[in-house]
Amino acid sequence: MGDNTSHCDWPKQDIDPAVLGALAHLYRGEVYRSTLWRTRLDNTTNWAVVTTGIALSATFSSVDASPLPMVLVGFLVSVFLIFEARRYRHYNIFHARARVLETDLYTPILNGEKIKMDGSWNTLLADDYQKPDYHISFVRAMGGRLRRNYSWILAVQAVSYYGKLAIHPVPLQSLHDALERAAIGPIPGELVILAGILFHGSWLVFAIFTWRLAQIHRQKRRSPMEHN
Repeated sequence: MGDNTSHCDWPKQDIDPAVLGALAHLYRGEVYRSTLWRTRLDNTTNWAVVTTGIALSATFSSVDASPLPMVLVGFLVSVFLIFEARRYRHYNIFHARARVLETDLYTPILNGEKIKMDGSWNTLLADDYQKPDYHISFVRAMGGRLRRNYSWILAVQAVSYYGKLAIHPVPLQSLHDALERAAIGPIPGELVILAGILFHGSWLVFAIFTWRLAQIHRQKRRSPMEHN
């Protein structure tokens, strides 16, 4: 703002104004689509939060209420996580395209530099339009959503379930009481608690595994840049 440099002093762009206008419309479209899929992601997370809240209300509504809703909501949240991972893969496509236009088209313009149509970003973008494909695997997408959002929801579900066993109908006096309260019909409490530990333990292992996959992917992306 304080710089006296006039816009007229900026280098003339080699790119045709009509093409630049078309790219501006293209960018607007990609931002719109990424925003649309971002909203869908938020909706799925909201479903998971609301159903967990309903299960909490049902479980803690009275001292005699069953903890079963907290068990069932864990599976329902897992289904929502699968839905969200699928949606994230679509969101990632449009977000990545918009980001390329921001960094390689608009950033040089704002810096008073020439736009480089050198076959790097523009060819990458053209190939993506010609042969569209997901930029992230389903496993990595699912792991990312788990670490950012769903780990917290599942943690609340687990703590609430074991909290219900600990305080209702009276505070626990022994391990035998906990196993007795955890029983679901003919299924003994030992199996129910063991299944819960395996369920949440599996998500923890999955989160760590996919975090490591993401780290490897970032390193592969950095390597060519470092060699250049």
